[in-house]
Amino acid sequence: MSSKLKSRRARVLTGALAAVALSVAGITLIPSANAATQAFPKGPAPSTSSIEAVRGPFATAQTTVSRLAASGFGGGDIYYPTDTSAGTFGAVVIAPGFTASKSSMAWLAPRLASQGFVVFNIDTLSTSDQPDSRGRQLLAAADYLTGSSSVRSRVDATRVAVVGHSMGGGGTLEASRTRPSLQAAIPLTPWNLTKSWSRNTVPTLIVGADGDSVASVSSHAEPFYNSLPASPGKAYLELNNASHFAPNSSNTTIAKHSIAWLKLFVDNDTRYQQFVCPGPRAGLAVQEYRSTCANFTI
Repeated sequence: MSSKLKSRRARVLTGALAAVALSVAGITLIPSANAATQAFPKGPAPSTSSIEAVRGPFATAQTTVSRLAASGFGGGDIYYPTDTSAGTFGAVVIAPGFTASKSSMAWLAPRLASQGFVVFNIDTLSTSDQPDSRGRQLLAAADYLTGSSSVRSRVDATRVAVVGHSMGGGGTLEASRTRPSLQAAIPLTPWNLTKSWSRNTVPTLIVGADGDSVASVSSHAEPFYNSLPASPGKAYLELNNASHFAPNSSNTTIAKHSIAWLKLFVDNDTRYQQFVCPGPRAGLAVQEYRSTCANFTI
């Protein structure tokens, strides 16, 4: 047995033996056997204004990985907190959609990094890559980030999440099915010909858009959400008066709820539970929100 696997099993066993159920807003949170179970809070206590801010509490820097240096994906930009006193950070890998490049998601990457994550915003090998390929590339980029990148010492390799837009969003579902040790997935207006993800056990926040004419919520986001198991956690956020391309420009609703989801499931930081359960009400920005809060395992 590899030392990495021994360490992972030991950590899970220790977490399971030491776990105490937490009651937050009447919801029982039970440590998941598939997750890094130790709380990993980064930064000050959150507020609505702090997670809606364009920049969070951490100063960040950026480094670029050239396409020539990458293996299995198309290179990209890494954004990371410069603070070395806070220990390691969880990792987030972002993939663009069909015909798009990393520039389409460049607004989100530094915003997430400033909240206390190491974020890898990647290019794909080809802009026409399908979701299954994008899923493999997300995992290849995650392995590079945690194992070979110049910032690998800043990353907790057991705390990795994937985010993607459109076919990149479909790719996050593919990646989650392939690697259940991922801590969170966020498909943004996702597209995939596969509709059932009943075997996925990664906590997943799906963001749809009511005006999406490319990947309509009735054919993509909603069936994806409905097919996912209730535990360890899933949520569905439908943007109001928004198109398929809403994730390609600065969007406070997407950022706010992505941050809360990542903090809750990557960092096991229950301070962010308040933004996820019961979640936002329908209004100007949100058409609908659903979740399986009673089944969350943190």
